[in-house]
Amino acid sequence: MWPGLVGKGEEEPPISLDRMLDLTEAAEVDGVKFDGVDLFLADPHTPIDADDDTIKALADNVGRRGLKIGSAVAPVWPPVGGGSAMDEGEGRAAFLNAVRRSCHIMGRLRDLGVRDGGVIRVDTATDVASWAKDPAGNTAKMAETMRQACDIAADSGEKLAAEGEICWGGMHSWKHMLNLLEAVDRPGTFGFQADMAHTMLYALGYNAPEHRLLPEGYDWKDPAELDKAIKTITDALRPWTIDFHVAQNDGTVHGSGSHDKTGRHCMATDPKGKLDIVKHAGFWLDNPDGTPTKAMRHICWDGCMFPNAVLEDQQTWNDILATMIRVRDAHGWQA
Repeated sequence: MWPGLVGKGEEEPPISLDRMLDLTEAAEVDGVKFDGVDLFLADPHTPIDADDDTIKALADNVGRRGLKIGSAVAPVWPPVGGGSAMDEGEGRAAFLNAVRRSCHIMGRLRDLGVRDGGVIRVDTATDVASWAKDPAGNTAKMAETMRQACDIAADSGEKLAAEGEICWGGMHSWKHMLNLLEAVDRPGTFGFQADMAHTMLYALGYNAPEHRLLPEGYDWKDPAELDKAIKTITDALRPWTIDFHVAQNDGTVHGSGSHDKTGRHCMATDPKGKLDIVKHAGFWLDNPDGTPTKAMRHICWDGCMFPNAVLEDQQTWNDILATMIRVRDAHGWQA
């Protein structure tokens, strides 16, 4: 649901939760429909301080449409009430409060029967330049915040996942992301949320050129070089991956509203897209021997910062669904 909120509010208004749910519910490809939605726990969709009546109304609204709720984004960033994971004072307190409230909401949705899987997403909520003033010291501070967040999540029966966006300090390259995961060292509670559009930017070294894997002036017509780079990234981060976003990227960065520049999502059918979505999804979802990792029970489409006209076009949702069906057919599993 967060494409209706992320990057909105300045250039274009947010898209309401009901409208986003309507578009999800109406999508259909060869008789197959979406199973559910992921949430952004922030106004104007779902307030982080939602009372029980509000949570029940949300459960009813989603459930009556035949949908489930999977993962949620905790509002850990300062613009939505959270704080930097690097700030040992008020920032950390606000960050942890966002995690605590998110765990409460998602737990209640589980109790109400509309949720049976998924994670709670967090980021470091710190810009790269601020982190870079003391990389080792700031990563240590972030790791301590994440460990305290893990204690909260574990007490609630939840797992936390950090999404690898290049705009968040301490997570802005595949090596820095791995360092943070290892520093937190809570593999049962804290993992990686891989978004295909963002992780492809790791290969290009945006914000961390020292960790670039594709050469300067890379010829996108050479798929073997891209496959090699993505394999390096996935081999490092796949053991930590517990949530997954199917996505496409055209090899550039983009930001809108208050959101800093990060991987530019583009539509699954965009001819400028650089990924072979189904093939490259398998780099994350399958073990090196081709068997499914079975590390997660649902996958999500992420397509942030699209114009409202694109998001409110029903064909957009059908195209997304068709792509996700292909990914599931190629790499899915049942147990």
